[in-house]
Amino acid sequence: MEVQLERNEVEKLMKDLAEATDEQIDAILREYEVPSAGEFEKPGCYIQTTPFPVQKKKMQKNDIIFIPLGSTERHGNHSVQSQDVLQASRIVEAVRRYTARHGKEVNLAWSPWVYGWHPYHHVGVIGTVPVSAKILMHQLVDVMFGLWAMGYKKQIFVNNHCGISLVIQAINEFRYRYPMLPIVAMVVDWCVAVGEFFKTKEHHGEFETEFIHADETETSIALALLPEMIRMEWATDTTSKGYLPEGHFEKSAENMGRPNSWQARVGLVPQEVVQTPVGVVGRATLGNAKKAKRAVAAILRYLTLLNDHILEAFPPGQLPPVEETTLFSKEEVEGYLKQPSEPGYKNPYRLWKPF
Repeated sequence: MEVQLERNEVEKLMKDLAEATDEQIDAILREYEVPSAGEFEKPGCYIQTTPFPVQKKKMQKNDIIFIPLGSTERHGNHSVQSQDVLQASRIVEAVRRYTARHGKEVNLAWSPWVYGWHPYHHVGVIGTVPVSAKILMHQLVDVMFGLWAMGYKKQIFVNNHCGISLVIQAINEFRYRYPMLPIVAMVVDWCVAVGEFFKTKEHHGEFETEFIHADETETSIALALLPEMIRMEWATDTTSKGYLPEGHFEKSAENMGRPNSWQARVGLVPQEVVQTPVGVVGRATLGNAKKAKRAVAAILRYLTLLNDHILEAFPPGQLPPVEETTLFSKEEVEGYLKQPSEPGYKNPYRLWKPF
């Protein structure tokens, strides 16, 4: 398959993965111990299961934190409602294992979104639990603030089909609400980030059909990352329709070069509860872990590279220059950047603005 990107280290990474043999892809997944059981309650995996002194010691080597984002959403009878958040969690857990073995273990936080935001056409499917966008956005801002106050000032959200526009809004809202606090914050919409690896065979990829929802592609991802959750004997196929001819809107991986995002529409597709109430939009029976391995390897390698590049630019304890990334001077902000034990420390919660 061909990957056309800019000439830089990210391009080289993606090109190498596109050209890797199946054996090399399998070797990468073994490096990250994929698949592995979930680590939600594993001691020392997430900050919520790591004693504070251990957290402080780890932050001396790596003060980046990855936060997975997902939702509770019907994924057919063959999968589970938590598939989205589990996929994001298994990915960041794999990166943690890999970086730990290489002496710069990334930090993880539990997902603050286990229900998540949904576009309107999802509403009504039993098993999908939409939450008000305003509630989720303000929750995420509060989580960002709490993590910042703990010292996790470099925050990377790893999103799995959970309303990318809302995450972007929350990141910007943090800056509007707390303009004097320097932070590194971004969101990786992982299926889009490695969308080239979800191409169909027609475009030199692995898949028979385009990525939509709980279909061939997403079932393959689940089989690669959380195989114990999947019952392929219950997989079904469905067909869906839109009211306009094909070509206007992207599919879930946003990898087709079409003019509009799949999320940027209302009234141009039937409600899912009407046409695909089981929660499968596509051919789930075609799911196979092998098809998704290259995409999973790509996101693991990319997140590792992103982690490395951020640490190179801003080693532990360092942030982008206050004067260049806020409208305040270093003197105005420095008290909030100190540790609680340091003279001149100012508790960040003096600035907290609850919704």
